Amino acid sequence: MSRFASETVRALSPYEPGEQPQDRRYIKLNTNESPYPPSPGVLRCLNGDAAAGCRLYPDPVCAGLRDALAAQYGVRRENVTVTNGSDEALNFAFLAFGEDGVRFPDITYGFYPVFAELHREKYQTVPLREDFSLHVEDYGADDAMIVIANPNAPTGMALPRSAIEALVQAHPNHVVLIDEAYVDFGGESAVPLTQKYDNLLVVQTFSKSRSLAGARVGYAIGCEALIRDLETLRYSTNPYNINRLSLCAAEIAVREQPYYDDRCRQICETREAARQALTGLGFEVLSSRTNFLFARHPAIAGQRLYQELKERGVLVRHFSQPRIADFNRITIGTPEDMAAMLGLLEEIIHEKR
Repeated sequence: MSRFASETVRALSPYEPGEQPQDRRYIKLNTNESPYPPSPGVLRCLNGDAAAGCRLYPDPVCAGLRDALAAQYGVRRENVTVTNGSDEALNFAFLAFGEDGVRFPDITYGFYPVFAELHREKYQTVPLREDFSLHVEDYGADDAMIVIANPNAPTGMALPRSAIEALVQAHPNHVVLIDEAYVDFGGESAVPLTQKYDNLLVVQTFSKSRSLAGARVGYAIGCEALIRDLETLRYSTNPYNINRLSLCAAEIAVREQPYYDDRCRQICETREAARQALTGLGFEVLSSRTNFLFARHPAIAGQRLYQELKERGVLVRHFSQPRIADFNRITIGTPEDMAAMLGLLEEIIHEKR
């Protein structure tokens, strides 16, 4: 840290992204990327005229993509903002709506406390129940912004839309932000409720179900006033926040949604097969509505299991928080990826007996 850094920067504990190692080839099951390529139209776009157009700035309004998303979700362009990954939407939302403080689960996406600290907002973590379930009645008085990942990460567990509506109704004077990064793998989206409640903001991403993690495209849907607030911040920081290639790819991905629906079904089928196999090996596996599983084995510490797999060429994600230190988060890869990982787990467990 330099001697010029501000007090805020000195106090930050930055978010730690998942490993992207370059030292060898791994079966990569650690950052919840899709194991499948983008749709055919996206691949054609990325190899064609869109690349030639990179000498020009992108459309700051993101009109084509916003219109495509609005049509898909049955809202208006004014109800949608497009951001550089969903993290930018989250960052803007914390800055815009967190002045009274922020409340979120103790076990959830690790960027939430970073955003709160960055913007000098007080925050409170609400413990998940012993079984890692989230109960909306635990979120207290209507005195702070509420942020919920649904389905949650890294647990993978999800709430029904009715529970989200109850939370929104209980906090009418503060924004309730629902982070739906994984909703396409079996969750129930709260987007329809945005037409009913002016304090609900839903954030989604192209990184998971639409195979565009490297393109960095996210979006938020809410009432027109909330979106104007986010757009004010976007135009005050980087109005050209989405590059031309990413805009092209994302717009085509929305038009080719049936391709991604098929891939999501395939991932969910692989997830169920992997869950059954892990259970057969003695793992406790939490219920998942995501493209990953959260699992622990009674005979092997989570850190040790993570390291054993890494040494054998498979990356999973381990977290050091005490409540979940025995768990590992396992992204759902191709059936071949999962079979290889499960074979190695069987070897490791056999060696420890």
